Amino acid sequence: MTTAASRRAGEWCLTAPSLAWLVALVLLPTLVVVAIALRPADPYGGVGTGWTLDGVRALARPAYAAIAWRTAWLSFVTTALCLILATPMAYVMARAGAAWRRRLLLLVVVPFWTSLLVRIFAWKVVLHPDGAIKRALAAVHLVDPSATLLYNPGAVLLVMVYTSLPFAILPIYAAAERFDFALLEAARDLGATSSVAFRSVFVPGIGRGLAGAALLVFIPSLGSYIVPDLVGGPGGEMVGNVIAQRVFVDRDLPHASALSAALTLVVLAPIVAALALRAREETIAPPKGDPR
Repeated sequence: MTTAASRRAGEWCLTAPSLAWLVALVLLPTLVVVAIALRPADPYGGVGTGWTLDGVRALARPAYAAIAWRTAWLSFVTTALCLILATPMAYVMARAGAAWRRRLLLLVVVPFWTSLLVRIFAWKVVLHPDGAIKRALAAVHLVDPSATLLYNPGAVLLVMVYTSLPFAILPIYAAAERFDFALLEAARDLGATSSVAFRSVFVPGIGRGLAGAALLVFIPSLGSYIVPDLVGGPGGEMVGNVIAQRVFVDRDLPHASALSAALTLVVLAPIVAALALRAREETIAPPKGDPR
């Protein structure tokens, strides 16, 4: 066996466990969900025999358009806000000394030590109609005394940004830590202001970290269920809540599977786009040693 062939065999041996894991726990369950979506519903809450497109046709219900739009804009805005907040934080962490860097990184990781459910319930206490924040905002006439800070899309957006922000900070920080900050000094020496150097040099330099953070925030946000269920109310319902209702309340598994399959296709879209963009960049970039 040649050296190249043995190297490829070794790579396949290393990749095989992860590939088998993905096939068994991602690909096969997804195919099962798609198959159930093409089955009729059983009157007793199961899956009937035969094949039908009724579950797929049910996706065209007018009520789903508003829920899909709410899910999309909440996910996009959550991702945008997380990137806007995480990028300066990652910059500060990467420029800090070793001791402060460890402390800041610990502060980012600390929320993971507490259950997500507990943290969301804490926000319910913070945003409670009789809470201190509501009374303070009402005292300065920023909100109406009869208004509620809970059970609306704004509350969902706030808590989604809070729960997703660490997932944005960590990959951006990993990219910023490898960034050559001498490039910022060079940009300032050439006449760029600090803000221009930050936007024109630092942000493009950590582009892959930003893309990874965007995917880590956007994809879970699309399927978010707990946050809108606890702080959203009827006005903050998202696709994940509809799927749960079809499974646990309506007992319509084919309909729930059709919704899940549609959500999976939407989730795969940004991943495929990111992979295509990366492949295009690698194709356009000149090989190492090329004088261009």
